[in-house]
Amino acid sequence: MGNLQKQIVEDMKVKPFINPNEEIRISVDFLKAYLKKYTFFKGFVLGQSGGQDSTLVGKLAQLAINELKEETGSQEYKFIAVRLPYGVQKDASDVEDAIQFIQPDKDVTVNIKPAVDAIESSLREAGIRLSDFEKGNVKARERMVVQYSIAAMENCVVLGTDHSAEAITGFYTKYGDGGADLVPIFRLNKRQGKMLLKELDCPEHLYLKTPTADLEDERPQLPDESALGISYDEIDDFLEGKEVSKQAEETIEALYKKSAHKRHLPVTVFDDFWK
Repeated sequence: MGNLQKQIVEDMKVKPFINPNEEIRISVDFLKAYLKKYTFFKGFVLGQSGGQDSTLVGKLAQLAINELKEETGSQEYKFIAVRLPYGVQKDASDVEDAIQFIQPDKDVTVNIKPAVDAIESSLREAGIRLSDFEKGNVKARERMVVQYSIAAMENCVVLGTDHSAEAITGFYTKYGDGGADLVPIFRLNKRQGKMLLKELDCPEHLYLKTPTADLEDERPQLPDESALGISYDEIDDFLEGKEVSKQAEETIEALYKKSAHKRHLPVTVFDDFWK
């Protein structure tokens, strides 16, 4: 294992082996501890896409809320699942299945299409035409605008689904799905997330489906691995400290360096980051 791989593995906090039950407990306790410390907040908000990551974080959040209700006797605590389609979502049935698995306290649907299209139209009037790729980023950011608006009105915090196999590549939108208050599955890679869902008796099709951000109109449901140019198995192996092919190593390390700005808070003159 090269020096940069060692540094990345350390930064991403991925263990080569995990006990799924222990990791479930770590995430649930983390979520509970946050609400116990910051008592103004009464719950969590999370967008549900019907994919592996939002299904896992949603289930962990609801488990944490259920335990808090039982321990405190308070019914104030809540988890709000938010469906955020752009028009009609192609895999809406998976979102419904995820909601049924999670059993959230509250289930809200907000169609982001009018807001995204209005932004695109306003920019066009200003002489700026969005590429399909950048319009996808607008969708991701609009989804986070909605979640923070709901959270503000419900005294909740916004959860993120970022895990270490995404964090290493920067495969998320800055201030979109990358903008959240808590990220309870950071430290896990993709295959470890599947292990937790299997332990939680999640329907298999929700975590065995092909991962996709589904942000682009011209390339709907583009697989993550096609966009990244590398498989999650290779990323997961790298994060577990295993030897990978030279090509995979170079691709992962290049993505890690290129996306460094996404993993950093806004840069000030006191940071070495910009020098």
